[in-house]
Amino acid sequence: MRIILAGTGSAVGKTTIATGIMKALSEKYNVQPFKVGPDYIDPSYHTLATGNTSRNLDSFFMKEGQVRDSFLKGMQGKDIAVIEGVRGLYEGIDSINDIGSTASVAKALNAPVILIINSRSLVKSAAALVLGFKSLDPEINIAGVILNKVKNEAHYQKTKRSIEELTDTEVIGGIVRDNNISIEQRHLGLVPAVERENSLKFIDIWSKTIKESIDLDRLVEIAKGAPKITSNIVPIWNKLNRQPVKIGVAYDEVFNFYYKENIEALEANNAKIEYFSPLNDENLPDIDGLYIGGGYPELFSKQLSQNRTMLSDIKQFHLENRPIFAECGGLMYLMNSIHDDKVVDVYPYKSILTDRVQALKYTIAEVTQDNIISKKGERFHGHEFHYSKVLVDANNIRHDMAFNILRGKGSYNNQDGFMEKNTLASYVHTHVAAMPNFGGNLAISSLELGG
Repeated sequence: MRIILAGTGSAVGKTTIATGIMKALSEKYNVQPFKVGPDYIDPSYHTLATGNTSRNLDSFFMKEGQVRDSFLKGMQGKDIAVIEGVRGLYEGIDSINDIGSTASVAKALNAPVILIINSRSLVKSAAALVLGFKSLDPEINIAGVILNKVKNEAHYQKTKRSIEELTDTEVIGGIVRDNNISIEQRHLGLVPAVERENSLKFIDIWSKTIKESIDLDRLVEIAKGAPKITSNIVPIWNKLNRQPVKIGVAYDEVFNFYYKENIEALEANNAKIEYFSPLNDENLPDIDGLYIGGGYPELFSKQLSQNRTMLSDIKQFHLENRPIFAECGGLMYLMNSIHDDKVVDVYPYKSILTDRVQALKYTIAEVTQDNIISKKGERFHGHEFHYSKVLVDANNIRHDMAFNILRGKGSYNNQDGFMEKNTLASYVHTHVAAMPNFGGNLAISSLELGG
């Protein structure tokens, strides 16, 4: 069973509705959540709602067969998949093709779509929206509609009748406007669930609203109607390392932006993952290699700077030529400072938070130098999304860069991947499907350099 919850655009309430549905269905089914596109924050709510780690499906990172393989891998032992879309149903990397869109994932999985509409001030025009979305690509099975932000029951019934009679599309529920089903926002989007002590309380409220507003039995019937799919056995990672190795992964309220498959790729390459907190732990665990993902270090810079034993341990790990890979927030942490708060100081630059987005794009990178995760000449897809920047220019650049950015911005002069000894730090987020040797290379580097 599988269903995709797609929007007519951004800000129609996809995440609260999807998370509420996941939580409500979890009372009866073992729900596997998925998120279309490059996103760490929405999946944190999915995971909390279901108890199962949410996975990302993305046709820019993944070939069509990899989308199916990743989906089927995630569905092992599960009853139903609830897949939250990204932006509008058809939004991708350009205005014509499907790459990076929810529609591309719907086609790859042959999955029915429930279209979510912000119906504020709409009645008959909502039917026009549905007709347009259905006619643009007849391969997409828009099997139902959810109306969000209806004014009252009368508004809901009028809009429901319009859609069902004029478009022959079933409306399976309507949600009345209510500030209780909104999520706190910040500069990268929603506040991650791991940071909010009351996240479960909010999810329970969303679930209650969903059970009162949406015909969940009908949604499950639609999900059951999805035809069986099989995998083309297109692996999303390669197994290169056979020897045991220990890799530390920074995970706490500061650093929590990781793709599940990246961690699984390390484990498939014989890595034992040792989670630790740069914020709360005094020392690094006994490890051979280090992986520091993204997050919000700019909001915790003072506390991070005060944990001097951890800063010292990571700096010493670097000085001993042991491998460290850092992405985005991890990159900021390895700089000399975040604002004026001193941090690890692998690189002699200051990182700062700005008042506008610095990069928001899918990226294509070309590897120009061998490094701990990739080899010269390779190309890979990734994404960048940050309001911060590193204060480096032509007069003070002191480090080789591992990547030329062919699509996107990068850290400096269309380059990224600061290299120093065996430390690599980049604003580009990677997904192992687009860099299948990632786990193997980092494991081997940790084995050869970390002892």
